[in-house]
Amino acid sequence: MKPLIGISTYLEESTAWGVWELPAALLPAGYPRLVQRSGGTAVMLPPDDPDAAAAVVARLDGVVIAGGPDVEPARYGATADPRTGPPALERDAWELALIGAALASGTPLLGICRGMQLLNVALGGTLVQHVDGHSSPVVGSFGSHAVKPVPCTRYGELVPEEFAVPTHHHQTVDRLGTGLTVSAFAADGTVEAVELPDPRPVLGVQWHPEMGEDTRVMSWLVRAATVRAATARAASDRAASDRAATPGAASEPVGRRLDGAARQ
Repeated sequence: MKPLIGISTYLEESTAWGVWELPAALLPAGYPRLVQRSGGTAVMLPPDDPDAAAAVVARLDGVVIAGGPDVEPARYGATADPRTGPPALERDAWELALIGAALASGTPLLGICRGMQLLNVALGGTLVQHVDGHSSPVVGSFGSHAVKPVPCTRYGELVPEEFAVPTHHHQTVDRLGTGLTVSAFAADGTVEAVELPDPRPVLGVQWHPEMGEDTRVMSWLVRAATVRAATARAASDRAASDRAATPGAASEPVGRRLDGAARQ
């Protein structure tokens, strides 16, 4: 069975398709397609009650926090720069809860662009609210620049060579969150990837792998999610076997809910 990868989504007040113009939870198709090309099954995670995040993550094998609007500066104790965009309050609250649940449960986690920034904020870090040169001058298109890996890091092992990536952002990591390590830089010194050390399966990248052909970053997440799922199934099978071996034990279906409970 392919691992189930949840991807956070945008939430837009007005989106048009066909004859309709309605509020919509949506996601650029590059995200699920990259998950699928990397061997996973993608599901969308639109903003919800943050209190539901732990239960949602318990049913997943991996989590992707997608790109999108600027993180609200108040989340990291800053005043908004005039160049900072309007906040996405529901996304901030929901995605911070997803990150917290993934970190608490050991569920593999990948942050992309805004997702990397939010991971840093979740761990107590701060952001630079504006940098130049990391977006295309053409509106609606992505730029490209080289990213240099840091040796002996997870990202450095995944992508050992300097590599050109699709990029579109104007904010980035400033003070690192607790426990994070920088694992890639741009030529101008901008932080391009962060991670938590092994065995914690957590990686953030500042660029947009879903807009390119390289699958190495997402394939890492899917592999980690596959291991996670196999471990949970083994624990579920052991629990079922123990119950069956206990005289008078109550019968209980073994399924995805028990699988999720084993991950807590």
